[in-house]
Amino acid sequence: MIRYLARRFITMAVTLLIISAVVFVIIKLPPGDFLTNQIAELRSQGEAASVAKAQFLMQQYGLDRPVWEQYLRWVGLWPNPEGAFNGLIQGNWGWSFEYDRPVREVVGDALWLTLVVNLAVVIFVHLVSIPIAIYSATRQYSIGDYVATFIGYIGLATPSFLLALVMLFYANRWFEVSIGGLYDSAYSGLPWTWEKVRSLLAHLVVPTLVIGLGGTAAMIRRMRANLLDELGKQYVVTARAKGLPPTRALLKYPFRMSLNPFIADIGNLLPHLVSGSVLVSLVLSLPTVGPILLAALKSQDQFLAGFILMFVAMLTVIGMLISDLLLAWLDPRIRLGGDGR
Repeated sequence: MIRYLARRFITMAVTLLIISAVVFVIIKLPPGDFLTNQIAELRSQGEAASVAKAQFLMQQYGLDRPVWEQYLRWVGLWPNPEGAFNGLIQGNWGWSFEYDRPVREVVGDALWLTLVVNLAVVIFVHLVSIPIAIYSATRQYSIGDYVATFIGYIGLATPSFLLALVMLFYANRWFEVSIGGLYDSAYSGLPWTWEKVRSLLAHLVVPTLVIGLGGTAAMIRRMRANLLDELGKQYVVTARAKGLPPTRALLKYPFRMSLNPFIADIGNLLPHLVSGSVLVSLVLSLPTVGPILLAALKSQDQFLAGFILMFVAMLTVIGMLISDLLLAWLDPRIRLGGDGR
């Protein structure tokens, strides 16, 4: 296991390095950048002091250097003008030119609030979809099965941002309350206290429901199909013929085997939630990294956009590792051998 983890960590580091190069190249593809455009605008307005500051930032972060040198500085594999290595590897996330602050301060609470929202969505999806899928598969063609199927189709067909708009409208019309944000506006900018945490938990219900509805519906349909396929196999028929109790015959192997595809998808689930909830975050005014990333890409704030994309990539590779370890624990047919499995 230690050897396997060592190999995986090395692979993860190389993968992240390759992803960082791809991310940097894609961000640099559009002509110009934030500082170049800002310098041109300031010169047209005759603001010499601001132009001097922008030029200093260009030299500080090597934006006047070749692209390959800019990339190596950003990652932390090339020294800055002071001769020090100070990039992502060293914990320096860069400078946000649009906000005129370090990236660390811009993303701030947004990083861990994004993780909290996504974790709540993942828990909601599994707690709701697994029992419904088991009920639907074990009572095929019953009224409950048809109801679950209908709800699943509605969930798949309803855009998340549209559901968010509907809930915002009716919450304000019926209850005269705003369900936007992740806590009351009175707590904005204040340190975290128990009252602010309670406000967060109360506001977390709506975004969890809105973002998780589509994933819940999809998981119900997929797991129902997987479980029906497993229940029709010979080993299940044999277990029942030998008198194994129905609940144990269901949960011992068919249920575990039907979970394999979902465990394998953990690596894609978290980044998908981050990227797929941008519109919902904008509608509900959620202080997550999605809206920040969208604004950074529009303004060509390269260090801010690059860090958030690397954050999503890191979620992906960590999720892949977790899914592999869970699969080896869940399925006795999978072992961590010398070939990395």
